[in-house]
Amino acid sequence: MPKRDLLSLASLSVEQIEWLLRRAQYYKNRSRAAKESLPLVGRSVGLLFEKSSTRTRVSFEVAVTRLGGHPIFLSFDDIQIKRGETIGDTARVLSGYLDGLVIRTYEQEKLEDWARNASIPVINGLTDLHHPCQILSDLLTILEKRGKLKGLKLAYIGDGNNIAHSLMEGGAKVGMKVVIACPKKFLPHHNIVKETEEVARKNGGSVEVIHDPVKAAEGADILYTDVWVSMGQEKEKQARVRTFKPYQINQKLVARAKPDVLVMHCLPAHRGEEITAEVMEGPHSVIFDQADNRLPMQEAILERWVG
Repeated sequence: MPKRDLLSLASLSVEQIEWLLRRAQYYKNRSRAAKESLPLVGRSVGLLFEKSSTRTRVSFEVAVTRLGGHPIFLSFDDIQIKRGETIGDTARVLSGYLDGLVIRTYEQEKLEDWARNASIPVINGLTDLHHPCQILSDLLTILEKRGKLKGLKLAYIGDGNNIAHSLMEGGAKVGMKVVIACPKKFLPHHNIVKETEEVARKNGGSVEVIHDPVKAAEGADILYTDVWVSMGQEKEKQARVRTFKPYQINQKLVARAKPDVLVMHCLPAHRGEEITAEVMEGPHSVIFDQADNRLPMQEAILERWVG
């Protein structure tokens, strides 16, 4: 049986996403004292992080523990890769000790190198190209709040980054109408746009990339944003903030959406930049519900890939 990895949402079927959503709901509603499902008993999962993290690290560590397993945090600064050991050699060694790897790094190609060389499942905890675990949690939040996913309009306002890519991939699979509004210089990856447009059509949804945030927000069921300056882009901050200023989610933009619009952000947020504090703390915000849902979704992911 071939090894299973979770590198992006493009590799998942609609049925697999639906299973993850159901299973995450099960874990969320289950009593913490329940012992009926501990699929990671006797298993160890490595959390190999090159990028710093709050939600991804803590939710995965707690999820592994709740499922009966043992999480081991590995910083790139603390292993021999810093001294020149190759990914291939490290992946082969860690495969002998661990039952799964959650990796948070920069280049998607680096993640895929780990997956090629590891004989254990590799889960994408974030790369510059994709953030599948985050978006699976977000789909769970939307489903809880709206009772469905298919046919809803999700407007993502901001940088055409890893969140935009995974929103297109996940939204296309579940039949949502995904609109990405971003500046011309910060478009999402062309190939991902084309692939998700085709997938969305098959599933009764759509994917569209435009430049006007107001048009994107018109009639939206969900408004979603992310930081304008991601890790590794700090030198570009001033230029980015100037470019993205018209793409802020504020009360005026919220008023363009549906009266019961959900406002989402994957966190961490730079209040006063991509989103105002007023909106973030307002009645439409489900931002901290998203953060909470990272934990039950990580449990479902770990059961599926490592259990």
